[in-house]
Amino acid sequence: MDVEGNKRVFHRRGQSSIDNKQQKVCYHWRAGKCNRYPCPFLHRELPLPQPAANGTSSSKRSHGSIDEQQLPRRKANFNNTWGRVPSGGVARKMEKVCTYWVQGSCTYGDRCRYLHSWCTGDCFSLLTQLEGHQMVVSGIAMPSGSDKLYTGSKDETVRVWDCQSGQCAGVINLGGEVGCMLSEGPWVFVGLPNVVKAWNAQTNTDLTLSHPLGQVYALVVGNDLLFAGTQDGTILAWKFNAASNCFEPAASLKGHTLAVVTLVVGANRLYSGSMDHSIRVWGLETLQCIQTLSGHTSVVMSVLCWDQFLLSCSLDKTIKVWVAAESGNLEVTYTHSEEHGECHWELSNVRYSHRCVYRSGIKIADATFLFFPFHLYSIVWKDDT
Repeated sequence: MDVEGNKRVFHRRGQSSIDNKQQKVCYHWRAGKCNRYPCPFLHRELPLPQPAANGTSSSKRSHGSIDEQQLPRRKANFNNTWGRVPSGGVARKMEKVCTYWVQGSCTYGDRCRYLHSWCTGDCFSLLTQLEGHQMVVSGIAMPSGSDKLYTGSKDETVRVWDCQSGQCAGVINLGGEVGCMLSEGPWVFVGLPNVVKAWNAQTNTDLTLSHPLGQVYALVVGNDLLFAGTQDGTILAWKFNAASNCFEPAASLKGHTLAVVTLVVGANRLYSGSMDHSIRVWGLETLQCIQTLSGHTSVVMSVLCWDQFLLSCSLDKTIKVWVAAESGNLEVTYTHSEEHGECHWELSNVRYSHRCVYRSGIKIADATFLFFPFHLYSIVWKDDT
C-alpha cells in the first residue's frame, strides 16, 4: 500500500480546496445568512489588486494576504437591510406590489420599496376614445394572442380595432343586436337574437350555434362548457368537439321565468341572474339547480364571485354580499344601498353586458362592477336614450 502516495494526493486535494475557497466570496455570508461550518467559500472580501512594481495596476487578484481567522465573522442572524432605505428616507418604489402589505403585515410603511397599492398612478387616464358605433356598446372582447379588440353594439355591428393604432380595422354587419360578447382563448363569442356566433381569431373559423330563443344576453365558459343566458329564461350549454371542430349542444337549464341577463362561474358553480329578480345556483357537474336566491326586488344586473363570497347588484339600487352558511346554502351577509344612483332605464333599453377592459393601451368601460382586491366600486349608469 502506497501510504506516502495517498498522503501526497490528500495534500494536493486539500491545497486545491483552499485555493478554490480563496477565489470566491460566500454569497450567503455577504447577505448575513451563512450557517455552514466549515464553509467552502470566503467569509471576507477579496483584497484590492496590489500595484505592480512598474506603477501599473495588476490584473490579477492577490491571495493569502489576509488571514481569514483574523477577521470578525458575521452572526448568522445578521439583520440584512439590503433593499431597504435608512430611517427617515424616501423609498424609490419598485413596480411590484408588496406581498406583506397584501397580507396586512408590512412594518416598513412609507419606507417600503414595494407598492402599497394596486396601481401606480393616482387614477386611470383615458388614452384614446374609439368612435364608430351608432348605438350602445353592449360587448367587448379580446381573444388571446390577438392584437385586435372586438366591440359589439345595439347597432347590429361588431367593430374590430387595432390595439396599436386605435383605428377601426373592420366592421362586421350581423343583422341583429349584439346582446353580449365573450373571449375565451382564441375564440370570440357574440350573443345575438336566436343565435350565438363563434369566431376563432387564429384559424378564422366561423361557427353558428343555434337553438337560443330570443336575444342572448349573457355568455360564460366553465367546466369546458359554453353557457348562454337567453331571453326566454333558459340557459343553454354547448361542448366543443375537437374532432369535428364544432360546438355540440350539451344541456338546457330551465328555472328562470324571465330573461337571464348575467352569468358567472366560480367554486364549481354556475350563478345566473335574471329579470325575474332571482339568482340561481347550478352545479357544474350535474347542471342541476342547487339553490335559488331571492333577496333582490328588481332585475339582477350583475353577479360576481370573489373568494368565498358572491356579490350581486340590482336595479333595486342595492349590492348584496352572499356567503355560505353552515348548512352550505348562500345567505346575505351585507347589503349596500346606492341611494343616489340613478337607474332610470326602461327594461327594453337596459344595458345587459357590463364589463371593463384595459388591453394594449386601449380603455373601454361600461361597467356595473369595477372590482379590485379588498375594494368594490359600483357604477350605476343612466341611459338617456
